[in-house]
Amino acid sequence: MLTKVIKWSAIAALLGGAAFRTTRAYALPLSVVVVAAAIVVLSQAASMRRYVWLILFLVVACLFNPVFPVPFSNYAFGIASTFAAFLFFFSLELLKPKIRVI
Repeated sequence: MLTKVIKWSAIAALLGGAAFRTTRAYALPLSVVVVAAAIVVLSQAASMRRYVWLILFLVVACLFNPVFPVPFSNYAFGIASTFAAFLFFFSLELLKPKIRVI
Protein backbone atom coordinates (compact mmCIF):
# COMPACT_ATOMS: atom_id res chain seq x y z
CA MET A 1 0.00 0.00 0.00
CA LEU A 2 2.85 2.39 0.82
CA THR A 3 4.53 1.81 -2.53
CA LYS A 4 1.24 2.55 -4.29
CA VAL A 5 1.02 5.90 -2.49
CA ILE A 6 4.64 6.66 -3.36
CA LYS A 7 4.04 5.83 -7.03
CA TRP A 8 0.94 8.05 -7.18
CA SER A 9 2.83 10.90 -5.52
CA ALA A 10 5.57 10.59 -8.14
CA ILE A 11 2.96 10.71 -10.92
CA ALA A 12 1.44 13.82 -9.34
CA ALA A 13 4.89 15.41 -8.98
CA LEU A 14 5.71 14.72 -12.62
CA LEU A 15 2.41 16.15 -13.84
CA GLY A 16 2.80 19.14 -11.54
CA GLY A 17 6.35 19.64 -12.73
CA ALA A 18 5.16 19.65 -16.31
CA ALA A 19 2.52 22.26 -15.46
CA PHE A 20 4.85 24.52 -13.43
CA ARG A 21 8.06 24.08 -15.43
CA THR A 22 8.65 27.81 -15.71
CA THR A 23 9.03 28.36 -11.95
CA ARG A 24 12.32 27.13 -10.47
CA ALA A 25 10.96 27.12 -6.91
CA TYR A 26 9.16 23.84 -7.55
CA ALA A 27 11.99 22.11 -9.41
CA LEU A 28 14.01 20.86 -6.43
CA PRO A 29 11.15 19.43 -4.29
CA LEU A 30 9.55 17.76 -7.30
CA SER A 31 12.80 16.17 -8.42
CA VAL A 32 13.46 14.91 -4.88
CA VAL A 33 10.01 13.26 -4.81
CA VAL A 34 10.53 11.68 -8.23
CA VAL A 35 14.00 10.36 -7.38
CA ALA A 36 12.89 8.99 -4.00
CA ALA A 37 9.95 7.22 -5.62
CA ALA A 38 12.19 5.88 -8.40
CA ILE A 39 14.56 4.45 -5.80
CA VAL A 40 11.66 2.77 -3.97
CA VAL A 41 10.35 1.23 -7.19
CA LEU A 42 13.89 0.32 -8.23
CA SER A 43 14.38 -1.64 -5.01
CA GLN A 44 10.97 -3.27 -5.47
CA ALA A 45 11.93 -4.35 -8.99
CA ALA A 46 15.26 -5.68 -7.74
CA SER A 47 13.59 -7.79 -5.07
CA MET A 48 11.22 -9.20 -7.70
CA ARG A 49 14.16 -9.80 -10.10
CA ARG A 50 12.65 -7.64 -12.83
CA TYR A 51 15.87 -6.28 -14.26
CA VAL A 52 14.37 -4.34 -17.16
CA TRP A 53 12.23 -2.35 -14.72
CA LEU A 54 15.30 -1.85 -12.54
CA ILE A 55 17.24 -0.32 -15.42
CA LEU A 56 14.32 1.88 -16.49
CA PHE A 57 13.88 3.34 -13.01
CA LEU A 58 17.63 3.78 -12.68
CA VAL A 59 17.46 5.94 -15.80
CA VAL A 60 14.56 7.93 -14.30
CA ALA A 61 16.53 8.44 -11.07
CA CYS A 62 19.54 9.67 -13.04
CA LEU A 63 17.52 12.03 -15.25
CA PHE A 64 15.70 13.73 -12.37
CA ASN A 65 18.69 13.72 -9.98
CA PRO A 66 18.64 16.94 -7.89
CA VAL A 67 22.35 16.73 -6.99
CA PHE A 68 23.67 16.68 -10.56
CA PRO A 69 20.73 18.04 -12.57
CA VAL A 70 20.47 17.29 -16.26
CA PRO A 71 19.60 20.47 -18.20
CA PHE A 72 16.44 19.96 -20.25
CA SER A 73 14.73 22.13 -22.79
CA ASN A 74 11.00 22.46 -22.25
CA TYR A 75 10.30 19.96 -25.01
CA ALA A 76 12.80 17.39 -23.69
CA PHE A 77 11.51 17.83 -20.14
CA GLY A 78 7.97 17.17 -21.39
CA ILE A 79 9.07 13.96 -23.06
CA ALA A 80 11.11 12.79 -20.05
CA SER A 81 8.38 13.56 -17.54
CA THR A 82 5.73 11.86 -19.69
CA PHE A 83 7.95 8.80 -20.05
CA ALA A 84 8.57 8.69 -16.30
CA ALA A 85 4.89 9.20 -15.47
CA PHE A 86 3.95 6.31 -17.77
CA LEU A 87 6.59 4.12 -16.13
CA PHE A 88 5.23 4.86 -12.66
CA PHE A 89 1.66 4.32 -13.87
CA PHE A 90 2.41 0.97 -15.50
CA SER A 91 4.46 -0.14 -12.52
CA LEU A 92 1.32 0.14 -10.38
CA GLU A 93 -0.07 -2.95 -12.12
CA LEU A 94 2.98 -4.73 -13.45
CA LEU A 95 5.12 -4.69 -10.31
CA LYS A 96 2.75 -6.21 -7.82
CA PRO A 97 4.33 -8.62 -5.35
CA LYS A 98 2.92 -12.12 -5.45
CA ILE A 99 0.90 -13.18 -2.44
CA ARG A 100 2.48 -16.18 -0.80
CA VAL A 101 0.24 -18.77 0.75
CA ILE A 102 1.80 -20.61 3.65
